[in-house]
Amino acid sequence: MAGRCCFVSTGLTGTTCSANRAAIGTSVHVELSFLCDAATESGGKLNALGIGIDRIRLTASDTAMTPKADLGTWGSRVTLMVGNAVQDLAVAALVLEEAERLVASGAHRSSTLCGVPIAVKDIFNTTGLRTTCGSRILENYVSPYDATVIERIKQQNAVIIGKLNMDEFAMGSSNENSAFGPVRNPWDTSRVPGGSSGGSAASVAARQAAAALGTDTGGSIRQPASHCSVVGLKPTYGRVSRYGVVAYASSLDQVGPVTRDVRDCALLLQAIAGYDPSDSTSVNTPVPDYPAELDGGLNGVRIGLPREYIIDGLDADVSKAVEQAVETYRNLGAEIVEVALPHTAYAVACYYLITSAEASSNLARYDGVRFGLRAENAENLIDMYMQSRAAVFGTEVKRRIMLGPYALSSGYYDAYYLKA
Repeated sequence: MAGRCCFVSTGLTGTTCSANRAAIGTSVHVELSFLCDAATESGGKLNALGIGIDRIRLTASDTAMTPKADLGTWGSRVTLMVGNAVQDLAVAALVLEEAERLVASGAHRSSTLCGVPIAVKDIFNTTGLRTTCGSRILENYVSPYDATVIERIKQQNAVIIGKLNMDEFAMGSSNENSAFGPVRNPWDTSRVPGGSSGGSAASVAARQAAAALGTDTGGSIRQPASHCSVVGLKPTYGRVSRYGVVAYASSLDQVGPVTRDVRDCALLLQAIAGYDPSDSTSVNTPVPDYPAELDGGLNGVRIGLPREYIIDGLDADVSKAVEQAVETYRNLGAEIVEVALPHTAYAVACYYLITSAEASSNLARYDGVRFGLRAENAENLIDMYMQSRAAVFGTEVKRRIMLGPYALSSGYYDAYYLKA
């Protein structure tokens, strides 16, 4: 099969579903659209994500593929994931069942995400679900605990419907570096969705999930969100807990939401943001009411437009999109000011030095002893380490692991890593 759905396993208790392609066919659309009345039972407040939880619509259609969860076409051509695909009619029915159970319990009156189907990048530790990071070394790893952000969306009664494909250990910008196959752009399957959170952006654009969580180290939420025409946000470092997130580059990694629009983004950020004593880099400051701030306009807000970003060679369509955004902000009352970011020229070099150095340290734990595949015919301990890591890590991960120790070695640490 050319590919698999972006979901590796369902988050619904006691559920393991395999997609029966023959039974589903190629013309069945499962649209996880929660249609709601604006005046809900939650005191006039939308149940969740501006979408609500009234019902799931299952429709059979022979129409051309659009960015919806077309199970036959999507399951074989677009977003790919580990093992058996689980995004099928059974999963959709279970999401509906879980949402109805939550509503019946009255949970929707006090929780902003009640019943909303949310998928998460396969980098978050989740109890009962595999956490692979898109790598063979963690292919069968199941965490004994939930990441803090997973706990928080569960507390809001969201329904976690699966884990999403990603570049291996979040190393990549096209989502072609996963050990389990690439993710494709739902708007045009000949194009990439961006990365490393390509599965997150593609699933939301394809209406396979109402929202998703991703991580961003050097653009890994924002870039795929742009590629897939959805909203993605990298919050300020320390605003959202990283506890329980498999580390790539600890100085830069950050958790953020991927949604269909800005209001959904604000609602999901509201749910996951806040101080976490389990994360030493978490900042203990109050969380603003992000959704409430959306209605205040932009009068008095100053937005900087870096002159270093408007350069020769900039794609004409990108330039036009930026100009349109600037004009929109002006019309909303914002003041646009040109700013200088003189260190922009060094950004890529600094990024690769910092991320490679920290990745080589963070990935040292994957040695064939505690996690994943272990070489069976090794002659000694060192040989076992070498064979195990060589067999399971992808090319991009190996490249960055090799770069890291060089930057951290004696005589180069001060000259490279510390300077970056």
